[in-house]
Amino acid sequence: MQVGLIGLGRMGRNMQDRMRNAGHEVVGFDADHTIADVDSLEDLVARLATPRTLWLMIPAGESTHAVIGQLSTLLQAGDLVIEGGNSRFTDDHAHATLLGARGIGYLDCGVSGGVWGLTEGYGLMVGGSAAEVEQAMPLFDALRPAGAREDGFVHTGDVGTGHYAKMVHNGIEYGLMQAYAEGYELLSAEPSIIDVPSVLRAWSRGTVVRSWLLDLLTEALKKDPQLENLSGYVDDSGEGRWTVEEAIAHAVPVPVIAAALFARFASRQPDSPAMKAVAALRQQFGGHQVRTIEAVKS
Repeated sequence: MQVGLIGLGRMGRNMQDRMRNAGHEVVGFDADHTIADVDSLEDLVARLATPRTLWLMIPAGESTHAVIGQLSTLLQAGDLVIEGGNSRFTDDHAHATLLGARGIGYLDCGVSGGVWGLTEGYGLMVGGSAAEVEQAMPLFDALRPAGAREDGFVHTGDVGTGHYAKMVHNGIEYGLMQAYAEGYELLSAEPSIIDVPSVLRAWSRGTVVRSWLLDLLTEALKKDPQLENLSGYVDDSGEGRWTVEEAIAHAVPVPVIAAALFARFASRQPDSPAMKAVAALRQQFGGHQVRTIEAVKS
């Protein structure tokens, strides 16, 4: 099958290689023309035989909106666009409406697998019509892990549901990572534990907390046992926030995911204004001793 792949970053480049390894013809486009097969979206569209299939792996938000807007003027009825970035599910409805007005199909595909997807395969959550999902199935089969079709692939429902499922997936990921991180810190705080990385490695086989995330943590600790070369500043790319917003909208309690999200916010505050206020209140109502900036520095 022939596909135009837009976005050849860390995931896009590996997805290109995995699809090519499965025998598909992939024409790649990227803002960095040194790694692209064509120099423009116009060239990309011209290289593809009709009906065309284009897969987007670019940053969510304005970048995706702009590219889909441009494609709506370049493509024709019967073509298909697959949006594989981490767009908010509400954006998918606008994208599908814009393209659908010209008879262009649209699928939203949540993609999980990171930099390991090239060898391990990707988890794919796809929203859209069953007919268009089946049309693109050779590409999904190439990308998902080997095994039964249900392994690593699901047609989640109508447009928007693929990214909704990926949003919840990433919210869960926030909570799992935070739990492992807190366990690591507690083990490190106990002086009688002589080898924290080995404890975590022992958990990776035969225990109920074993997981790929735990394996990745033990790999990181092999390279840097004290994590001395890393900053504690942690970004969030949006999905955790959206998960909490959806939980509020549906009145679903998600205390673990919410706490993990707020922990990331806290990581960006070297000196929290809120905790300064707590210290000031303790001093005011109880006369408790506080530490001034000068005292901490000395």
